[in-house]
Amino acid sequence: MGRRIERPEIPVGLSTASVYPQNTEAAFQYAAELGFDGIELMVWGDPVSQDIAHVEYLSSRYQVPILSIHAPCLIISQRVWGKDPVPKLARAVHAAEDLGAPTVVVHPPFRWQRYYVEAFDDLVGELEDDSGVAIAVENMFPMRADRLFGTGERSARRLSRRGGGPGASASAFGKSIDPTDDGYRNYTLDLSHTAMAGADAQVMFGRMGGELTHLHLADGTGAAHDEHLLPGDGNQPCETICRRLAASDFDGAVVLEITTSSARTKPERGAMLARALDFARTHLTRHGAFP
Repeated sequence: MGRRIERPEIPVGLSTASVYPQNTEAAFQYAAELGFDGIELMVWGDPVSQDIAHVEYLSSRYQVPILSIHAPCLIISQRVWGKDPVPKLARAVHAAEDLGAPTVVVHPPFRWQRYYVEAFDDLVGELEDDSGVAIAVENMFPMRADRLFGTGERSARRLSRRGGGPGASASAFGKSIDPTDDGYRNYTLDLSHTAMAGADAQVMFGRMGGELTHLHLADGTGAAHDEHLLPGDGNQPCETICRRLAASDFDGAVVLEITTSSARTKPERGAMLARALDFARTHLTRHGAFP
């Protein structure tokens, strides 16, 4: 019989975006109090999120490590760290090095960022080679025409009637919204994005294969907006994906990137985060060893 290797438990992190409208420091407080394994730093409008030295201080103060950096590539963060996306991605990688984070999450370039679109694949590879940091390109979603007719339950029903496809839509991205179409060394699978795109999350999981480095654990119903529901509150195969990760040799991190903006009080937000963490821990638990 071959030697059997104990598999370490998969770390579960909290995205600092998950506590919005509270700030970056609040995310560290919740993570420490609830027992998360670390933080994903969303670099965006909050000045603290842009100040890597202060983030390092918060990590030390609350004894919560940084698992990943989300580069400032959202529409709302177009001017964070400057307007040129090429040095912004490089700066995110340098921040990851400084903070000891093994992963940077990045979206594909927007269609209007023509130079960045052309440079993106080579840039990602060069930065990974130079730093040793995994740049995990995230699956995205198209802008759906049915958004004009209501983005909530009605749009989810329309998507379901169409057999899961998004219907009339257009992508804002200059690369495929499914990063496996272009091919990278590292991927982030986001289950809220698969819901909005009408994509089969399990098929995408299979396509990402051993290059799946990072999971954004959230849920969605197929509405025409990015819902980021608590896992289990939508129709995505959150439990199945977690169990498949636990049964594999996945050595990345799972980060809860959810919305808690409906919480009216801090204890209510804490309860939502605790419920999401319990879901992740329950379904990511590894049993025994593998050959």
